[in-house]
Amino acid sequence: MMSEETSSKFHIVMFPWFAVGHMTPFLHLSNELAKRGHKISFLLPRKALILLEDLNLHPDLITFHPVTVPSVATLPPGTETASEITISDTPLLAAAMDLTRPQLEVSLQAMRPDFVFYDTAHWIPQVARPLGIRTVCYNVVSAAAIAIVLVPAREVTLGKPLTEEELAKPPEGYPSETVVLRGSEARSLMFVSLPFGDNITFHGRTTTAMRECDAIAIRTCQEIERDLCAYIGSQYGKPVFLTGPVLPEPAATKTLDEKWAEWLGRFKPGSVVFCAFGSQHVLEKGQFQELLLGLESTGLPFLVALRPPVGTNSVEEAFPEGFEERVQGRGIVHGGWVQQPLILTHPSVGCFVSHCGFGSMWESLMCDCQIVMVPHLGDQILNTRLLAEELRVGIEVERDESGWFSKESLCRAIKSVINEESEVGQLVKENHAKWREVLVSPNFISGYIDRFIQNLQELQTEKKIRGVDVGRS
Repeated sequence: MMSEETSSKFHIVMFPWFAVGHMTPFLHLSNELAKRGHKISFLLPRKALILLEDLNLHPDLITFHPVTVPSVATLPPGTETASEITISDTPLLAAAMDLTRPQLEVSLQAMRPDFVFYDTAHWIPQVARPLGIRTVCYNVVSAAAIAIVLVPAREVTLGKPLTEEELAKPPEGYPSETVVLRGSEARSLMFVSLPFGDNITFHGRTTTAMRECDAIAIRTCQEIERDLCAYIGSQYGKPVFLTGPVLPEPAATKTLDEKWAEWLGRFKPGSVVFCAFGSQHVLEKGQFQELLLGLESTGLPFLVALRPPVGTNSVEEAFPEGFEERVQGRGIVHGGWVQQPLILTHPSVGCFVSHCGFGSMWESLMCDCQIVMVPHLGDQILNTRLLAEELRVGIEVERDESGWFSKESLCRAIKSVINEESEVGQLVKENHAKWREVLVSPNFISGYIDRFIQNLQELQTEKKIRGVDVGRS
């Protein structure tokens, strides 16, 4: 391992996709790098700066630089981040991001950093290469999601959408038989062959971003996704650097809001079900109601943090008839943001019902809660299969062919993991405990970051890195 004394200090520019779920892990990595003395210039929209500034643990080394997001026809005026729009409008935001290229060119010429980290802005290497700046395509989704659909082996042509059958078939050499999509689930990946920005598909944007960079980085670890990372490296012919989970240390976060601490404190340890589906996903009203009825029928106390369903302005107006009165005192449905990592570590929380987005996946693995997964999109489904069928640390809620889950199937899944006498519950609890022990072991996360910095040092000094580096020293 390269010592701190002999390693040089980098200046790194971060330019993530304009979504909180991407910018936050970029900032977590920035904090880890800054903790080791490296300088970070973080480029992001002004609205996102306000949201993230409290997560900057090293303001002396991490500097936020606001980027002006240009207006794009039919994109709601003033839009700067993905959380402000529906998923169907994100291609327009991608077009707006591409229009920031002149700003990036000016910034990079002025800053002359050692590296630029990016994900969606596939044109960054074209800007950075003439300036002698190394580029790293940093992926904050699972290697499973990249390997099954975002590889050159899957041919995608603009204007010719892939069929469900084509999407359901893993590309040649894909190294898993369990982390796959089944039947109509492939429909959730149809977006990869649709335009994402002007004259480019989502697949074209992401594969170009990885094909043109100097190195691919993935927020994962070899213990869980080694074979998938190796497959990605072989597909792109690039070194693959792993950062590990990159989650903030509990001591570095704020305390839980008194409102939630007081409410959770009313219940016995391990008795509360916490349900959250991320900042972007919005349920249809009928599915939202089915979810609440399923939680109610468990008989357990529960805390739900979801955006108001489609066509409503608040979660309250979508409540099933009589629901609020029936669950008074043991159930809360909140329509805004909550401190998910802190809630998951509260002693009263015993079950986490999650959409299994990649950030939530890591948070669930590193907490003590039982895990129940209700994925909605393609990458979430693959993350779920990784946890439910490869690692066997949680349960996936059964759904019908259309993707609909019933209150009965949700209730059954929760009870199967939280019941101390359940054979399934015991199995996933034991497996979860084993994996958590690995992930929270001393120096696990820091060891990955140290190795990652060594990878960057080797890349900067142009050492010849052949094959795929998914190891740790």
